[in-house]
Amino acid sequence: MSQSHQQPALSKCPGCAEPPAAGDLFCGACGYDLSAVPARPDDRPTMAITVPPAAPPAGAVQWPAAAETDSSDVPAPVHHPADLPGTDSGGRPLAEPEHGQPVAERGEASEPGAAARPGQVDGPGPVGEQAAGSVPVRHDDRAVPGDAADSGDFALAAPDPRTAEHTAAAAAAPAPGAKVCVACRSGRVDPDGYCENCGHAQPRERDHMEQELDAVAAVSDRGLRHHRNEDSFAVSSTALPDGSPAVVAIVCDGVSSASRPDEASAAAASAANEALLESLPRGTHPQQAMHEAIVAASEAVNALAQEPAGAMEHDAHRHQNAPACTLVGAIAAGELLIVGWVGDSRVYWVPEDRTRPTARLTEDDSWAAQMVAAGLMNEAEAYADERAHAITGWLGADAYELEPHTAAFKPDRPGLVVVCTDGLWNYAESAEEMAAAVPPDAQERPLHAAQVLVGHALDGGGHDNVTVALLPFAVRPQGAGSACETA
Repeated sequence: MSQSHQQPALSKCPGCAEPPAAGDLFCGACGYDLSAVPARPDDRPTMAITVPPAAPPAGAVQWPAAAETDSSDVPAPVHHPADLPGTDSGGRPLAEPEHGQPVAERGEASEPGAAARPGQVDGPGPVGEQAAGSVPVRHDDRAVPGDAADSGDFALAAPDPRTAEHTAAAAAAPAPGAKVCVACRSGRVDPDGYCENCGHAQPRERDHMEQELDAVAAVSDRGLRHHRNEDSFAVSSTALPDGSPAVVAIVCDGVSSASRPDEASAAAASAANEALLESLPRGTHPQQAMHEAIVAASEAVNALAQEPAGAMEHDAHRHQNAPACTLVGAIAAGELLIVGWVGDSRVYWVPEDRTRPTARLTEDDSWAAQMVAAGLMNEAEAYADERAHAITGWLGADAYELEPHTAAFKPDRPGLVVVCTDGLWNYAESAEEMAAAVPPDAQERPLHAAQVLVGHALDGGGHDNVTVALLPFAVRPQGAGSACETA
């Protein structure tokens, strides 16, 4: 370290008590300025005490030397506002009252020549040698923690930029009822789906959907890998001509290799649900009503392929691959449970008494199912093949032939109907695995149970969109066995 003048040697650094090297102007351990401050007293060796110099004569201003750092880049000691004794316009020391009390009431000297407290550091000299007019300051004895004087902050001449930012955001906040950004919680969302304040893209409404009625609940989620949710669902309830309730759950899965699969699934779910709400109150048999609903859904999806001229200019492949989706549904009407499907979405039966057997009530329209039905492979071999999930039946203008499947069951005990896409059953394929994933209180809390099942798929990887509808089926036991009709 270069030295410009000699300084009396100190036995130890006033800041850290380390012995300095001979001739050092700054402590090599903590950077304490050894040229400006005398050795620290021993009254409170663990607290750093900074003592201001004697008050300057009236009319004169003496500024402290600028803080410096040595060649080792050790930070210089921090100067607090109270390190400088304040004076009024007449050059007299300013009093430092505590909660309205004069300085003298705290036992500190407020006038020249006043007696100091025992052990108090007064002035730049040794203990007890107080310079006239000086006001001792002890930063380790502040009045009230958390008080304004204790904050150590200077008053800002300009508004706090943090406050100004929040004020501006509040001023630009959208009107009540307007769409608010999910990221900054203050910006307005423009028609393109981006926040005008922070620029974040907003999640689509279909990324996560939930709905609960008295007797049915459904949850749909985009999953962890897809950029959009191509699933859709519809749940509803109506009354049969005799006044008994009928509950409906429809789940559709868009075919990702087709164009606009999200539109196809939404159109199919809506059309099938509307058809059932129209036919069931008229007295149509629930199984026939399900068949007609699937046909109506197919027509709605077919209509999406009939685009006006010029609408395909931005998508050269739209005319080659029409919108398509799968569909599965369930109706609980009286003592009957009706299921219908086209594609590879499924319906499972989970009895309330988990000691009773569970069952899968649908058969996939898929390559693997065809191999098993033809006796060419067993189920394990077929579903291990890379072609297993290639569907052989779907709704869409390019479907080979529409073959709606329907089945009617008469359960003899209460249970839960699980209607889901392959985004869920890929992680709970067998009926036993699905029953194990269903929470025990699913009968009483169907929405919570649906949320749990979607979480089960996301925890498993969430490779696909996930949609599940849960329909509790409550009946009084009517003996062993159950009737079943299929078509």
